[in-house]
Amino acid sequence: MLFKIKTILPLIVMCVGKANAQDTNSIIDGAYKKYDVYNRPIIPYAHLREADVMWSRRVWRVIDLRQKINLPLYYPITPIKNRKSIMQALYEAVVKNGSLTAYDGYDDEFGKVLTKTEILTMLNKADTFEIENPETGKFETKIINSEFDPSKVFKLRVKEEWFFDKQRSTFDCRIIGICPVITVYADDGSIKGERPLFWIYYNDARYLFAHVPVFNRNNDAERRTLDDIFWKRMFGSVIYKVSNVYAVDGDSRSIADYTQGKDALLEAEKLKLQLMEFEADLWEH
Repeated sequence: MLFKIKTILPLIVMCVGKANAQDTNSIIDGAYKKYDVYNRPIIPYAHLREADVMWSRRVWRVIDLRQKINLPLYYPITPIKNRKSIMQALYEAVVKNGSLTAYDGYDDEFGKVLTKTEILTMLNKADTFEIENPETGKFETKIINSEFDPSKVFKLRVKEEWFFDKQRSTFDCRIIGICPVITVYADDGSIKGERPLFWIYYNDARYLFAHVPVFNRNNDAERRTLDDIFWKRMFGSVIYKVSNVYAVDGDSRSIADYTQGKDALLEAEKLKLQLMEFEADLWEH
């Protein structure tokens, strides 16, 4: 009996060692295999009836991707192992895959759908140069087309609605749309202004955002996504417009229409504080 045990034990050790050797052939970049981001379902919104909304206010914000808190939305500059910036994700979905519908950047009510040709004409830049022909000595006009660079987008406009739901007794917010904005430069290199590219209906983009992981500077084990950032409101922004009575052609007056510079920032903080105070005043302690 003892002989049989001594004979079987080496065989078991050899089998275990062989199994471990086979496992090492499957290389995992890390201590474990990560699945949750790519299989994660979208968190559904709570059902909301019009009769349950006692108060609402439309708010427009601008997110500067260069701020430290917003860097997970801007980086990486080039896609790394399925990680990509929010503009890269939108560009691929709108232009390359066609999985998202783009709307006119000057119409935040999603009234005009942009075709792929219109989007490419707007995004891709064509520069005209006068180049001397070395054989003839004459100058010839040459057009050089440059593909759109998502890293040149530094700002996002966000349209959202704040409301109080009496059914759940909650003061909540729903993002309605997102619009990337580019800086327009003059011929001398000076900043000429800003131009909105296109609006994206946020509910249509949630599935895309929920499967794009972003960097978490505090914990590599937490698989955070673009949708998590907006769902948990882990971004910095400045209010540039709220719904108000000073409407022209159906569009509410923005802060820039009546104040500039430091006063505009103070006005934006004042409007943000009004939302916080409204929520605080809903309850008695």
